[in-house]
Amino acid sequence: MHHAYVNPFTVLSLAVAILGAWTALDLFNRTRSHTGAARLRWLGVAALALGVSIWSMHFLAMLGFHVEGPVSYDAGLTLVSFLLATAGTAAAFLAAGTAGPAAWRLAPAALLMGGAIVAMHYVGMAAMRMNATLTYRPGLVALSVVVAVAAAYAALIAARQERDRAWRGVAAVILGLAIVSMHHIGMAALTVTANAGGAPVEGGASPVVLAVAVTAGAVTLLFLAVGASMADHRANVLAAVDAGGVGFWEATLPMKAPVMSRRAREILSIDPAQRLGPSEIGDRLSPEDLPRHRQALEQAIAGSGEYDQEWFLPGSGRWIHLRGRLIRSRSGRPLKMSGVITDITDRREAFAALADSERLQWLLINELNHRVKNTLATVQSIARQTARRTPDVATFTTLFEARLLALSNTQNLLTAGNWERVDLRAMLAQELAPYAEEQVRLTGPDVDLNAQQTLGMGMVFHELAVNAAKYGALANATGCVRVDWSVTDRHLLLDWVESGGPQVQPPQRRGFGSALIESTVNRSLGGSAALAYLPEGLSFSLRLPL
Repeated sequence: MHHAYVNPFTVLSLAVAILGAWTALDLFNRTRSHTGAARLRWLGVAALALGVSIWSMHFLAMLGFHVEGPVSYDAGLTLVSFLLATAGTAAAFLAAGTAGPAAWRLAPAALLMGGAIVAMHYVGMAAMRMNATLTYRPGLVALSVVVAVAAAYAALIAARQERDRAWRGVAAVILGLAIVSMHHIGMAALTVTANAGGAPVEGGASPVVLAVAVTAGAVTLLFLAVGASMADHRANVLAAVDAGGVGFWEATLPMKAPVMSRRAREILSIDPAQRLGPSEIGDRLSPEDLPRHRQALEQAIAGSGEYDQEWFLPGSGRWIHLRGRLIRSRSGRPLKMSGVITDITDRREAFAALADSERLQWLLINELNHRVKNTLATVQSIARQTARRTPDVATFTTLFEARLLALSNTQNLLTAGNWERVDLRAMLAQELAPYAEEQVRLTGPDVDLNAQQTLGMGMVFHELAVNAAKYGALANATGCVRVDWSVTDRHLLLDWVESGGPQVQPPQRRGFGSALIESTVNRSLGGSAALAYLPEGLSFSLRLPL
């Protein structure tokens, strides 16, 4: 019986095969970014795309197969041929996805896929119903099997490669040609023998109608698969961006309502369910920043450069870094703006804290310089005054060391108080600590002295304590030093009263201690002090502004 092919169907079947190969390779590539159940799902989708394209190619090519008399198809066998194509490619892709890196390990998967393609072809041929008997030439059948396995092997190797789109396009064309070639080799092996006196077979639907239906269904399914792959790729990119704490935004031009990732909404304090408006970012800027934002956006849209700005959001108290880039069509027409948004509040606060720290450091350095100079001046004054009133070097050394030790102790108190405030009671207790506890009485409220007052009064109390130990109440075991103080009208009122010691005689000349007390209290601290040498004991009265 005469049979022939119609070229339009052959060309259409080749186009479907190439499109299906491209889609399957793209979908198989998606499995590299997934693991577990998600990876198996994408393997299944890739296998379905290739299986559908192979089956559709076969069916479309068969619509170009013309014999004398009508032809119809058995629905059950046609379904079986479809299942063989999809199940075989699914199993082969699964095996290829778990095989080792060596190319020869793909051989079992290639045999499985090639066998499934051959089985699909010949089961599909068996589904044809006509007044004829179909027989095959074994040599060409064997060749079709070899071509099918080789095509499958090439498909699996191509799927495993990490290449660009050009490579994928070449691989899809070669794979499509190999699949179509296998089909036509199988058809070349076919011999159709008419059945004399056989029952008539009613014709099916028009080949053109079937071709349109199968092509439309296959192409729709393949494009849906490609769309799913693109959506998955976009979702993976956005998930990675979100995981890095960076938000994504995109707006179609002219500026319409943007699309924002979950992280971008979090940074801008936008509810996930809220519908976005065209000026979501601008609405959150201060009136002073809004004109500069619009100007930078207009320049970016005009192609003058990328949008790259940092803004403060008064509503949330956050700082954001907003970046965007113009995306054009191949013809150069602006399509949309796309970019990222980052919360830089921590960075801004860190920079502000660093600047404050640097200012504080310079302040401390200047303050340290000032205090060192004052301390050296104090030491110089102590040395000069002590030298004037001592008869020999040994006496000078003893007095000078004692006064330096008193100054050092006062410095220690200031250091413990961070050079800010020192408690009056603690300073007196430290100075009078070497003496018997029952000979010292301290009475008064808590009073804090600043650094200047602490240094000055430390030297004053040291001179009073030394004088009491040499000539006054602390010179014997029966004497007592009583210090009482109070605060009135932001002034410290203090009385140092000695009793029980040797009878006091007024000094015949003014000593260093008296001069130091007078100069420190009256001139340096802006207060007033009075010393009274009563027979029963020394009395010292102080009035000091706080």
